[in-house]
Amino acid sequence: MPDSAVRPVGTGTAFIAVPLVFVAAFAVHPDLLDPRLLTPGEVIDRAHGAALLQLGHALVLLATPLLVVVALHLVHVLDGTRAHRSGLAGGALAVIGALALAADKGALCLTMSAFDTLPEDVFAQLRPGVEALFDKAGWMVLVWGIVLLPLGFAIQAAALWRTGAVPRWQAASFLVGMLLIGTPDGMEIVNLAGAAALGVAFVPWGVGLIARGWAGRGGTSAVGPIGLPAVELAGVPQTR
Repeated sequence: MPDSAVRPVGTGTAFIAVPLVFVAAFAVHPDLLDPRLLTPGEVIDRAHGAALLQLGHALVLLATPLLVVVALHLVHVLDGTRAHRSGLAGGALAVIGALALAADKGALCLTMSAFDTLPEDVFAQLRPGVEALFDKAGWMVLVWGIVLLPLGFAIQAAALWRTGAVPRWQAASFLVGMLLIGTPDGMEIVNLAGAAALGVAFVPWGVGLIARGWAGRGGTSAVGPIGLPAVELAGVPQTR
């Protein structure tokens, strides 16, 4: 497969994987149907001994580079449009937010899997230190940068809507999904709905990009494997 085909296939894979990872991660949260805002202590109690929840957090951590790929691709899509500045600003915020998300999952979530290997009496002695982490004491306050992730993507989604770079339904689903995903801990049923909305926007986009790359592997074909034009697949904007 030539380099010109590798890029859309890789980017398309990122578009498909991101919402699927979010759906899986939110779906494994306990008390999903009992939404309520949680205190840091309640978040600790919920995460302690929850191996499936830690797996979901690990998947999100591994998906953070894919979020960067998506953000940069959207910058490219909006480049040359009247909303190119919004695309660039939103992309920058989303990338910073993705870095904060990685820090959040590493510092606040995966550490819990290490604490779970300790006897309960030892964990009880460590509890004040664990609470300091979840209270975001000291430089841990930087993980609040996670709010920039949905904000940055929301800016890009609004820019896609204004410019018509993708179908309006796709831009709207993207925007709604990102706003819902930003809901705080304890409201994961809302996060899950947001991830599903994100999938409605992103999965067809990803399929289109992969089909375009597949069609371009020989360098001449203009039709993707699903019978659609390689440059306008499933709401994927035409390459400029």
